[in-house]
Amino acid sequence: MSQMKPVSQLQLRPAASVEVEAYLLGAMSVAAFALTLPCAKILAGHLSAMQIGLFRSMLAALAALPILYFTRSACPNVSQIKRLLLMSLGVVYGFPILTAVGMQHVPVGHGGAVLAALPLATAIFGTLITKDRPPLLFWLASIAGFVAVAVFAAIRSDMGGGIYLGDLALLGAVVLAGYGYAQGGALSKEMKGWEVMCWALVLNLPVLLPLALLNFNVADFSGFGAVQWGALAFLAFVNSLLAFFSWNRALALGGIQRISQLQFLQPFFTYSYSIILMGETFDPLALFICIAVITFVVVSKRALVKR
Repeated sequence: MSQMKPVSQLQLRPAASVEVEAYLLGAMSVAAFALTLPCAKILAGHLSAMQIGLFRSMLAALAALPILYFTRSACPNVSQIKRLLLMSLGVVYGFPILTAVGMQHVPVGHGGAVLAALPLATAIFGTLITKDRPPLLFWLASIAGFVAVAVFAAIRSDMGGGIYLGDLALLGAVVLAGYGYAQGGALSKEMKGWEVMCWALVLNLPVLLPLALLNFNVADFSGFGAVQWGALAFLAFVNSLLAFFSWNRALALGGIQRISQLQFLQPFFTYSYSIILMGETFDPLALFICIAVITFVVVSKRALVKR
């Protein structure tokens, strides 16, 4: 007699329940990621881009080490280690360093316009990695969402005057992060979402620690106050670690292409923070475009469901 394959708890849950969890976790992660550029901007006047990128990843790796130890997480296999190292090129090195470079040259709102391409990059790399082929309607809705967000961010930041040096760095960040997100989402189907990010960080600790020490200078922290320390702590322990626990889980549950579309809402989270935390004036255009973007996200979701 053939043996029956064990049924996972995920397979026993209703599809609607799994989908709701995926979208809630994804939205929560995007809300955290939306503070990346503001926090990097706060630190830009005190630390170099290399320091910001290395310090946030190194601190996150040091925090991930005891998590893996006390949870007795199994060591990934050779194939998984290879993909974790490839993933780390984007989420451990590329995105943290290049976004910091960008924030030394362009305003936060301008940077948001460039990062509006991140959902498309994630969906494209997700398609290449998983071999899943979304329908044409999905890509049309994704491109429409990207255009809407880019127009909003451009208007908000009064863009003009050609290409900035920071744009090139941010475009590089988009490509590398898109690849890292997609690789992490694919790995999260084999490993737990929090394990994926913890192992990606810890495997790079032998490189991160010496590089961070080489770039460390006590004098650079002389002007640090509570705001600067808070920004660095948020980038390290939330954006480089905890937010990826929920993000990788969301990508695994809901699919890379589908959940990546939630990143179109990231500039609007950043804009909301600027109103709540910095007292900026509410812009009705933001509400209008946000509704349009949500519509495109719903269309892309339905396009994937109807395949």
